[in-house]
Amino acid sequence: MSAAASLSSFDRTSLDRGGPAQPLLTVRGLVKHFAVKGSLFGTAAVVRAVDGVDFDILKGETLGVVGESGCGKSTTARLLMHLIAPDAGTLIFDGETVGPGGLAMRDFRRQVQMVFQDSYASLNPRLTVEASIAFGPQVHGVERRAAIDRAHGLLDRVGLDPSRFAGRYPHELSGGQRQRVNIARALALQPRLLILDEAVSALDKSVEAQVLNLLLDLKEEFGLTYLFISHDLNVVRFMSDRVAVMYLGKVAEIGPSETVFDKAAHPYSAALTRSMPSMDPDNRTEEAPIAGDPPNPINPPSGCRFHTRCGFAEAPCAATAPTLAAVGPGHKVSCLMHEAGSGHSKAATS
Repeated sequence: MSAAASLSSFDRTSLDRGGPAQPLLTVRGLVKHFAVKGSLFGTAAVVRAVDGVDFDILKGETLGVVGESGCGKSTTARLLMHLIAPDAGTLIFDGETVGPGGLAMRDFRRQVQMVFQDSYASLNPRLTVEASIAFGPQVHGVERRAAIDRAHGLLDRVGLDPSRFAGRYPHELSGGQRQRVNIARALALQPRLLILDEAVSALDKSVEAQVLNLLLDLKEEFGLTYLFISHDLNVVRFMSDRVAVMYLGKVAEIGPSETVFDKAAHPYSAALTRSMPSMDPDNRTEEAPIAGDPPNPINPPSGCRFHTRCGFAEAPCAATAPTLAAVGPGHKVSCLMHEAGSGHSKAATS
């Protein structure tokens, strides 16, 4: 079988564009706390890295995830893949609960693949490019020759000539070439969902643009769904249909990309968007969009976790934790200003 023929047999999921999109992955109550070694006087202390995260990823969409360093973005991605075990939480993939009595983790991981930030550490330095891409299909029962043909077809699809690159090792490739190999490897199992964790942040801008356009083409061609994690807000806006904003282990806001970037409902989301670099000198400011540093995740603030840095904070914000509530079509925010009867002066009374 030729490389082209192998790639043409790739299962392409056709997106249902007539009617409301359904969740491909539902995440409820995801929690991960890391114990701190050497806690004072033997008192158990934990870093609340992810502390009750809820969201849905709709079929065929790109959900962007943004937030400051340490907010829990990458930990959430690793929890979804069970690269680290969650302390609590439920995953539902296409209507089936992941875990005992439901969708087996082996089947889940075949349908959900991940592309990491560090393109070199993600690859086995002792395996050729061809062997790295073909490894996953072989583990899942694909005959070796067919797996290699599939690897060659995917190399060609991501812009790497198989005759030149199939026999190379990771150290013989540039960063952009390695990340293309990682994308091809992720596609080799014919997944439905790709988790992209800072997948382009280590690349030069010209290469980054090429890889982003490649990801858009692959999404359309193979009917993929993306979870796109990045600290670059301009890239997230370019790539995403919806955006989730995380702060200190929780989701502060989630909604359509245009709504979150242009009309953010949460003060933290609004501050993030004001920090986006602009080429317009009239839009530049010397004023910091957010005061102070994020609180210590070992001892997060009571009530709303953002209230210590929020210009709209009032007494109820320190006493009551807000819930993620709907404020518009597909738009949810965790803020007492948008909760009726919360006691905040800007909230409705009923």
